[in-house]
Formats: sequence, structure tokens, C-alpha cells
Amino acid sequence: MAKNTQKEYRNQVMYSVFVRNHSEEGTFEAVRRDLERIKALGVDIIWLMPIHPIGVTARKGAAGSPYAISDYRAVNPEYGTVQDFQCLVDEVHRLGMKCIIDVVYNHTSPDSWLVKNHPEWFYHKADGSLGNHVGDWTDIVDLDYSNPGLWNYQIETLKYWASMVDGFRCDVASLVPLEFWLQARAEVETVRPGCIWLAESVEPEFIRLARSQGITALSDSEIFQAFDISYEYDLYPDYQDYLDGKASLSRYAQAVNRQEAIYPDNYVKLRYLENHDRLRAAAAIPGEAALLNWTAFLYFQKGMTLLYGGQEVSCVHLPNLFEKDPVDWSSGPDRSGLLRRLYELKQNPLLTDSAYCVQALRGDILHGAHRSGERQLTGIFSLKGNCGLVAVEAPDGIYPNLAEGGSVEVKFGRVSCQGRPIIFETPSL
Repeated sequence: MAKNTQKEYRNQVMYSVFVRNHSEEGTFEAVRRDLERIKALGVDIIWLMPIHPIGVTARKGAAGSPYAISDYRAVNPEYGTVQDFQCLVDEVHRLGMKCIIDVVYNHTSPDSWLVKNHPEWFYHKADGSLGNHVGDWTDIVDLDYSNPGLWNYQIETLKYWASMVDGFRCDVASLVPLEFWLQARAEVETVRPGCIWLAESVEPEFIRLARSQGITALSDSEIFQAFDISYEYDLYPDYQDYLDGKASLSRYAQAVNRQEAIYPDNYVKLRYLENHDRLRAAAAIPGEAALLNWTAFLYFQKGMTLLYGGQEVSCVHLPNLFEKDPVDWSSGPDRSGLLRRLYELKQNPLLTDSAYCVQALRGDILHGAHRSGERQLTGIFSLKGNCGLVAVEAPDGIYPNLAEGGSVEVKFGRVSCQGRPIIFETPSL
């Protein structure tokens, strides 16, 4: 883990914005006008997916992937001007939030400024042509970090943007050398002290496959040396297998608990039910009760919470990365009130620093606890809406239900779960 990473990141919520598809306009200005609503959900950090111009050569779809960047030092003219971007960032700051932008440093579009001016900085196939290591990424070509000049250019670019924004979400960070990220972090700190570094790490199977082919592929343990926050793709396969009925809830619970043992004490995972590369939660999680419980568990988890624009209105459709495909803000039901309540929960100091453990119970109920000193935060999440009695380590009594309001009663060391999420704070036994 980066030694100066703040545990307080675990009390924060990040909101991901795909500028093109966030509105019919698809502009910085349209996002700026929506910021007060986003802030009211309980959001600390705005993450803007790539804001740069998109390549034309080998473009996928009519609009192209924002991850096929043609110029790292410019903004996509379809979104607006640099001045429009600065106005958006200024408004984010005025509202008391921070802004991070996407950094896509593994590759560029085949017609990028760097390809035209520094073709020697790219990976070349045996025949001398440019190429990439991941076959289905046909709209990009890979950079080659054995070139010191590339390091200097990329870090200077980061320092340029760090004069405006508060941090970076680094795309497939695992495929870029760790030494580069360590140097970048140190140098950017001179421009933006406390810069936020979020890594899109990769799944274990991806790491194994890449390494078998001689490709750099950093584990989460390596990533955490340079980054503050990392994706939770290390356990995402267990989550997905449970939803698909291929694995038990116990296996998922074991994967969550394993993180407490294998990462440094100040590790911060980015917790999410959806992102721009995965199915919408409302599509992947069947049933209202299940979605409600998973959403409450999302905020209960140790780590930073991620929301993807449209999640608050239960969008089922995942916006296309390659086309103009605006979010349907009337898709409903609107969960904004629930998210605001859960944001209040997220501020609980027990979520900042605790001994954290979850266990799977019969009936697809997940029981979790954060313990610190004499206090304990208990969570009960019925992931298929089932009812049942749950044994808890808490004194008998009546406590506020921090998940939905109302109260929860502990009687003879048990709580009656009626299929809806329960979160309450008690003295430890």
C-alpha cells in the first residue's frame, strides 16, 4: 500500500461519469449542470471517464471508445473546450467534491499524436508493424515502457493535468511497470500534494495469462505500493459466480475475508456493483429485495464505494462504449433517498478503521461485522430476500436500523431478518 494512503478514503463515495452518454448533449457543460444533484446523493469524488480526443483509425462504432485516445494533452472537442473542462472542475470544487480523470497509459489509438511523433515508443510485432498484446482490443496499439523518453512525456502530461484535477483513475494499471507508477506518484506529488491514485487492477486469471505470455501484469499487492485505491477484481469472479449460481456464498465471503489478511492495514478497495465494463446491477441482480440488500452491503463494506452514473435510477441498460447511447434517467425506480441514507452510514468511524469479517449463513444471508475497541457495527443482508433468525454478538436491546430507518431488536442474541437489510451499532460483547 502507498505508505501515506488515508484510511478515510473508506468513508468516501466516488461517482463515475461517461461524459458522452451522461446526457443527450454529451458535454462538459451538461455534466456541470447536473453536479448539485449528484452531490446530493452523497458523493465525494467525481471520476470522469477519458476526456481526450478519440482516434479515427480502426475506430470501433460510430463514436469510438474513449479508451482509444489520440492526444493525451487535449480534450475531446465533442465535449467542449479546455475552458469548459476547467469550468466543470471549478464547479466540482465549489460544491466541496474532488475530480479525477481517466489515465489510459497502456495504449493509444493507432493514429495518435505519439504514434506520429514517436513511433519508437510503441510495441512492434515481429514484422515491424505496431500491435497490441490483447487481441480483441483492435482499436489501439500498445506503448513500450522500455523507452525512458516515454516515461518523461507521460509524467509531464500527468503533472499538466494535476494542476487542474485532484487525481487519476489509471486504466489497466497492472499492464504498466510498477517502477513507472512509483516515479509518477512521486513527481506528481510536487504539483498536487495528496493526489488520489486509483488503479484498475485485473482479475487473477488475466494476470496468469499475461505472465505466461511474458507480459507485465501487476498483482494487487504490487499495485498497492503505488496506488491508494484498487479495483476489487481480485474477488469479482467469486461475486459473479455466486450471482450465476456457480459457486456458494461462502466462497465469496472467504474471498472478502482474505483481503483483510493479504493486504496492508491501510488498504482501500473500490467497492462496486457495476461499472462501465460490467453489467448494470439492476440487470445482474434479480429481484428488488436482492438489489436492495446488495446496495446496502456495498456501503457497509470496508473500502470506497463506487456509483456509476444511472445506478441511482436503477438503469438496466449499460451504455455502449462505442456509440452515442445516453443514460435513460427515467428508467426508475429512483434510489436517491436510499443512497443518501447509506452515505450517512458511510461516515461512521467504524468503517474507517476496524477488524472486518463477513460470513455466509443458511438462506443466502450474509452477516458482517466491523469491530473497533468497545463498538461494533453489525450488518445482515438477505441476498435473496429470505427470512430467518440470525445469531449476533450484541447485547439484547432495540437499536436504530441504519440501513433503512426504523429499529431492530436483539432478543436472546438473535435478530429476526425479514428479507430487508439490517445495520446497527452496539457495544461489543
